[in-house]
Amino acid sequence: MCMQKTAWERCVEFHGHSCPGLAIGYRAAEAAMERLGIGFSRDEELLCITENDACGVDAIQVLTGCSLGKGNLIYRATGKQAFSFFNRSTGDKLRIVFKKRLDKKTMDKAERERYILTAPIDDLFDFKVPNFEPPQRARLFNSLECELCGEYAAEHRMRLYEGKKVCADCYPDYSRGW
Repeated sequence: MCMQKTAWERCVEFHGHSCPGLAIGYRAAEAAMERLGIGFSRDEELLCITENDACGVDAIQVLTGCSLGKGNLIYRATGKQAFSFFNRSTGDKLRIVFKKRLDKKTMDKAERERYILTAPIDDLFDFKVPNFEPPQRARLFNSLECELCGEYAAEHRMRLYEGKKVCADCYPDYSRGW
């Protein structure tokens, strides 16, 4: 007899292990789906902008269907445990920010995970309106051959260097930095 996996088990399987970080993304995805009245995104009707590249993003992908490849998961590197969701069909938007700093001295990893998975959602997150608009839908670009390495890259990522079309890897860094 085959038993269907729970949503949490699917997230753990995709991520490779259970952990408090995965639980944060799991609960954030649950909250977004409930509060925005959305389900799994088959295309780009739902967009998630994640501000971290941590474990929780895997749960966001599994539960919401937002992914880098589909163009409806965008990484904005602020280092915050924050996820902004945009429902392109309705215009609804929601920013979900993890607000707890769980003391590692008083709770072990399993206790922190259990707390995140069972605590009232309002104890875990602040719910806000994103202070930015979502980017346009993903576009397809032509690929151009780099005149230095011969590899192809999307034309909007190419640079002009000494009169040649070059990819980002071949374009020499120019910094007079601080």
